[in-house]
Amino acid sequence: MTAAQHWMTASPGGADWLKETAMHVLYGIKTCDTCRKARRAFDDRGVPYRWHDLREDGLSASLLESWLEQTAWSSLLNKRSTSWRNLSDEQRDSLDANSARALMLEHPTLIKRPILERHPADNEMDLVIGYDKAVYEPQD
Repeated sequence: MTAAQHWMTASPGGADWLKETAMHVLYGIKTCDTCRKARRAFDDRGVPYRWHDLREDGLSASLLESWLEQTAWSSLLNKRSTSWRNLSDEQRDSLDANSARALMLEHPTLIKRPILERHPADNEMDLVIGYDKAVYEPQD
């Protein structure tokens, strides 16, 4: 599933809708080019957010569970990452929801990046996985 296929809400208020929400949390790793691109896009537009480095700050089981309540584990798993390639054939071939959850907790770099949690004023969290140009670089 591409980032564009993930559920997102566009505000009729135009490109400033991100600024109007209560809080954003952007998850990724600082060495990821796509994460740096997302941070730069927000910084350039003055969108407030909190940065969470999955490698340095870690990934809690409760955070991963909250994401898995909104999307399938297969949507979160980055099969193009170095971490994925470093897994054994047995680990990759026997993957299911439980083993994927355990692997993502053990190796947070297996998670697709960036992940944006949007917390609109109505308090219903919205999750965007990957870099979606419509979210990070909306046209006015």
